Parts: sequence; C-alpha cells; structure tokens
Amino acid sequence: MADMENSFALQGDRISLSDKDFQRLSTFIESTSGIQMPMSKKSMLTARIQKRLRLLGMASFTDYVDLVLDPHDPSQELIHFLDIVTTNKTDFFREPNHFSFMTETALPNLMQESGAGTSRPLRIWSAPCSTGEEPYTMAIVIKEFATRVPGYKAAILGTDLSTRALHHAENAIYEMEKADPVPLPLKQKYMLRSKDRSRVRMAPEIREMVRFQHLNFMDGEYRISQQPMDIIFCRNCLIYFDRPTAEKIVNKLCRHLLPGGYFFIGHSETLNKLNVPVMPVAPTIYQLQK
Repeated sequence: MADMENSFALQGDRISLSDKDFQRLSTFIESTSGIQMPMSKKSMLTARIQKRLRLLGMASFTDYVDLVLDPHDPSQELIHFLDIVTTNKTDFFREPNHFSFMTETALPNLMQESGAGTSRPLRIWSAPCSTGEEPYTMAIVIKEFATRVPGYKAAILGTDLSTRALHHAENAIYEMEKADPVPLPLKQKYMLRSKDRSRVRMAPEIREMVRFQHLNFMDGEYRISQQPMDIIFCRNCLIYFDRPTAEKIVNKLCRHLLPGGYFFIGHSETLNKLNVPVMPVAPTIYQLQK
C-alpha cells in the first residue's frame, strides 16, 4: 500500500507543480526580477514549465525547480526559465495616441529646446522592448517625421529581461498578421515581405536605427549609454511590480532622462502616489522636471 501511495505521489509530481515548489519559484522570481508571481499564476507557470520538462526529458517538477535554483548549473537553465515567465505581449502601434503625441508635440518641442534630432541625434529608450514591435514603431514614426525635417537623426535603444525576446527583436522578422496594425502605406514603405508572403522583416533603414541590450530592472544601475535619453517608453510593465519596486524602477529610469524629456507608461498604469520626478502632461504621458 505504501508503494502504491508513493507511486501516486510521484505521478502528481510529474503532472503538477506543488504549492511548495511554486512558492520557491515565486520567491526567487520576485527577488531576481521584481515581478510578482501570486498563487493565481500557478496554472500559467505550470503549463509553461511542462513544455521545458518535455524538452529536457525531465519527469519531475521538483527536479526542474532544483535545477533552476542551482547556482552551479552548467546548463544555465535559469536563462530559459526567465524567458518562459516573462510576458512578451506587444504590438506595432500599440496605444497609437502615444505616437501621435510624439509626432505632434514631443519631437517638435525637443527639437526646439535642445536640438534633438537636428544638432544631435534624438535618443529614445524602449524599456522593456519585448520582441521589438515598440522600438520599430518608434523608428517608423521618426522616419515619417524626418521627411519634414531634412537631416533629422535618431537612435533608439531597446532593452528587455528576456534573451529570447531580444533575439526575436534583433532578427526583426514577424508573422504577417503581426503587421496588421501598421497602416498599409507604412507597411509597403518600411517592411519587406518574404517570398511566401507569410512573414515580414523590417527594412534595413529601420533596423539600423535600433540597437538592443539585455537589462534587468532589478539591477542596481542601468548600464546603458552615458548620453541622457529624450524619451523613455516604460509601458505595460509597472503593473507587474509592487508600488515600492515600481517607484525605484521609475526613479532609476529617470536618471537617464534629459530634463524636459518625456516618460510614457501604459494605458492601465499610473504614477500617482509614487515619489518620482516627473509631472503629467497628458494621459499616461509625463515630463521630467527641469
């Protein structure tokens, strides 16, 4: 009877992530990335880990958790684990009012006040950039703006915790349906279609405007360009952090923002009640105090 009970326990270990192992991972995720992982996320995490178990030929969730938490693991499974728990939902021209504000207000103001784009390159940071749709949308918007301003220059940085997302972004290849939000004239101008018309790739003049870099919001310092940014997009990620952590992240980001520069957040987010050095200038759009 005892052997039968142990057998059933082993089967459970194979097909389900125990509360104990989930708590081990949840604590680790929050301490290393700042991302909150409440019990409501257990089924999601279980499903994602099951894919890794099949790929690695492992039978036990506990063994997998031990592997992830092993600081001496030569396979570096931790990198793959962080990739599977990172949410990478993004689209081209997501929240289009932000890009309208860029074209109509932010870019003209920055050009007039500091010569951004003319006497020096405009500098923009997409953090997190996920699989690249956001920074490439920025590049398209800027290219269109530059048609009215001869010699206009810009440099875009995309950073993310997920190495898998960054690899996708660097390749700049997307399924055709992902390009649906892009207006047809811009799609024809800045996207190359594959021979079977199932995928698109960003045109070279768009790709050359963007560079990508790995970055964890929990790092003590953000080791990016020494030159301050004119615009920072930090959209739809602050909701995954508790208030103290979100406040620290925004303050660290703002250390790299030029006085008078613009800070964009997602439509479901707010900086209200956070002790941060930016003031609202439009819904979900802020400006660093001068």
